[in-house]
Amino acid sequence: MNPITPSRRNVLQWLGASAALASLPSFAEWPDKPVRIVVTFPPGGSSDVLARLLAEQLGKRLGQSVFIDNRPGGGGTIGGSLVAAAAADGYTFMLSNTTPIALGPFALEKQPYDPVGAFTHVAYLGAAPLVIMASKPSGIKSYAEFEAMARKDGAINFGSGGPGSIGHVHGELLKKLTGINMVHIPYRGGAPMTTDLIANTIPLGIDVITSYVQFFKTGQLVPLAVTGKQRSPLMPDVPTIVELGQPKLVLENFFGLSAPARLPSDIIARVHAACNEVLVLPEIQKKLADLGIVAKPESALMSNDFVKDQVAVLGPTVRGAGIRL
Repeated sequence: MNPITPSRRNVLQWLGASAALASLPSFAEWPDKPVRIVVTFPPGGSSDVLARLLAEQLGKRLGQSVFIDNRPGGGGTIGGSLVAAAAADGYTFMLSNTTPIALGPFALEKQPYDPVGAFTHVAYLGAAPLVIMASKPSGIKSYAEFEAMARKDGAINFGSGGPGSIGHVHGELLKKLTGINMVHIPYRGGAPMTTDLIANTIPLGIDVITSYVQFFKTGQLVPLAVTGKQRSPLMPDVPTIVELGQPKLVLENFFGLSAPARLPSDIIARVHAACNEVLVLPEIQKKLADLGIVAKPESALMSNDFVKDQVAVLGPTVRGAGIRL
């Protein structure tokens, strides 16, 4: 038997280490297959449009195709649960926003996931305000007229994109802070709500501004207020809820890119940098502005802190209002 010399021992140790490393997943080669972005809403909405714009540009920067997987339902928690349970390997992301992060999980009897701990919040993409709007046949022309009518009639119906949606939650906040008696009429998305608003089946609606600008331009719907701190570039003549004396009613729908918890740091850095590159492209800024979204590159740390703040404020609001899906 040949004795194992120090040099031979080193070679054997190196071979053993190499074999062990070869058995581990290699993130240095990431991505070597298509990357998925789960959207928690149906095709056509602002989240879906933003996700598709982002996917096209990320694909160019990552050198791999990025595709969209629409998983609507459950106040965003169907898609959210899918992503929370996925492998943290950089092949599954979620186009996150206020609904699956700070609203939907708190509207279920059993919370399906921890919106902070179950995800790696990779990038903050931007935000869009909501709009409080009235049907034209209702005769409501301003926020003050809406309040006066609600107080005079004793109650007023308002529509949203669904139970636990951001429009629903804003309506509940409005009720709580103003004392107005409003009755929530839930819809399965913004499109059917728009149809009923135009027909004056309901006099009032609250939703993210994105899908409604065309109806304001044609005069079919009347914008009463936007819920951001600043006026929307899409409708500079419409006052903010702050200007109308209700600063506590400020609420915007944020957009971000999230992944399962414990995503490797090198993938986080690469995707975060790619997202920030995309957000400053003039053509992307223009397309998002047309959707009412103010794109704003931020640090990865800010993304996590922002989510924590949203959850801390909106989660208790949902539960306090007794909103259930």
